[in-house]
Amino acid sequence: MHKLLTLCWLGLLTTVSTNVYAEEEDSDLPEWAEERIEPFRESVGNWVDNTSRRIDGFFGTDDHMQVNNESYLRFGQEIDWMEGDGTRGDTTLRYRIDLPTSEDRLRLVIESDPEESQGTLEEQGSGRLANDQRDRRSSTLGLDWLESRDKRENWSNRVGAGVRLRLPLDPYVRFTSERLWQLGEGPWQLESNNRVSWFNNEGYSARTRWDVGRPLSKRRHLRFISTVQWREEEDKLEYSEVAEINHRINRRSALRYSAIAIGESVSNPRMTNYYLQTRYRRDLHKGILFADVIPELHFQRDASYDPRWAMTLRLEMYFQRKINRDYF
Repeated sequence: MHKLLTLCWLGLLTTVSTNVYAEEEDSDLPEWAEERIEPFRESVGNWVDNTSRRIDGFFGTDDHMQVNNESYLRFGQEIDWMEGDGTRGDTTLRYRIDLPTSEDRLRLVIESDPEESQGTLEEQGSGRLANDQRDRRSSTLGLDWLESRDKRENWSNRVGAGVRLRLPLDPYVRFTSERLWQLGEGPWQLESNNRVSWFNNEGYSARTRWDVGRPLSKRRHLRFISTVQWREEEDKLEYSEVAEINHRINRRSALRYSAIAIGESVSNPRMTNYYLQTRYRRDLHKGILFADVIPELHFQRDASYDPRWAMTLRLEMYFQRKINRDYF
């Protein structure tokens, strides 16, 4: 696997500078690299699909072999650099188990990286989650009860319970509520996503996110995102404001420009970080191999708001039977 990722990084470095604005073929990789990747991807993808369908058949209906299944396994390699802190590398493995025939009753949820384990708002907002703060034992297994409501017409609620898969087992309960409004007759939309959860080992947490946005053109979209989060484990209220423009360059490349402000506390509110971020995402190979280049400029309170550069390079490979090109 590491040899494959090395080959992919070489392919990215030799093609990204010349292909940003071009519509080209399905792959940037040379033929010899593609011949090594495809058999491995197909073998693992078939295993992921067959495994998820067997689980779905146990909890769901006899249609589990015919319906579309969107389970995947995601393998990633990431390199982070922050001015003054040096460089760190990390390898990640995440997965999603899709059980479509069980969703009409109770939905079985198996996830490798629940939102509650994804760190502070600053880490979540930048996409540069610190390696030493990522919980590598955060996989959960549970059941969700979903309301059959359209969030464009009513609040859509979900109640779930289960355990975090580590010893000792860590039971949890979670409530999520979503709503989407069309603002008047114009193009603006407002979306609200709210979550309250309890984990036995970490206590309560709550998060509310409000996202207002509109398309600027067929390829550009403007968003303003406000988030407030509180976690009993840290006993600290955090809030963030994000303004971003998403630009779909072509069917295989996208850019995101973001300005982000992070703050904390209620009794003594203060801003802890301002930063600018650009994220370039490229489909390197047929909807299964993606690369991210994420430069950032930070103005942190702990560093007297002096500018500090940061950079993240990330490579991700998705394993599933049916290729999905919507991982932007």
